Amino acid sequence: MSEPVLRLDGVSRTYHEAHGKEIRVLDATDCELHGGEMVALVAPSGAGKSTLLHIAGLLERPDSGDVVISGYSTRDLAERLRTAMRRNDIGFIYQFHHLLPEFSAVENLMIPQMLRGASKQAARERGMELLEFMGIAARASHRPSELSGGEQQRVAIARAVANKPKVLLADEPTGNLDPGTSERVFSMLEKLVHANGLAALIATHNHDLARRMDRAITLANSKIVDYAVQPAS
Repeated sequence: MSEPVLRLDGVSRTYHEAHGKEIRVLDATDCELHGGEMVALVAPSGAGKSTLLHIAGLLERPDSGDVVISGYSTRDLAERLRTAMRRNDIGFIYQFHHLLPEFSAVENLMIPQMLRGASKQAARERGMELLEFMGIAARASHRPSELSGGEQQRVAIARAVANKPKVLLADEPTGNLDPGTSERVFSMLEKLVHANGLAALIATHNHDLARRMDRAITLANSKIVDYAVQPAS
């Protein structure tokens, strides 16, 4: 087995509420994701899915433990270096697309690349390549308001991988779409993950989609554990 792209080692996170109440979300828990692997994160609301995604994506620091990306420990990284790693090595997809409304589809893909230092021409070429892969190259010059919900989310998925990250983190990426559109968008996401060898952690309530991934995990008693998705009836 190859070295995991994303590894959580003994990660703990506790929130402190008013009146001294503590909520332990993660308790010395471990997790590994490998390149080209799609892992479903299935858990009820309030179980800590967002906390897990935020910690894995270096948006939040754990109280203890370590997040290791491609063999590099992030435990003691300065915030500047954590920001650089988020920009270069991690892609994020959310339930809502969060595209910049004043820019076209391809420009939404160009901006994160140019912020990283890519030339305008190289960023456009990469953006058009991704839109072609996602089947919406003909919509490249359209602004988000001129795109359907499914097209908007496909642009958001393409934007998440524009900088060629190693890790892809998604929070209900098809949760805002109707079933037919959800199926088409997920199929595109699936192809993108496997074509680029990404380590993908995808939070979803949709068991049909979870069954199509390589494996599923959940949160139980503040630990990350394997989850057996029930077969379709």
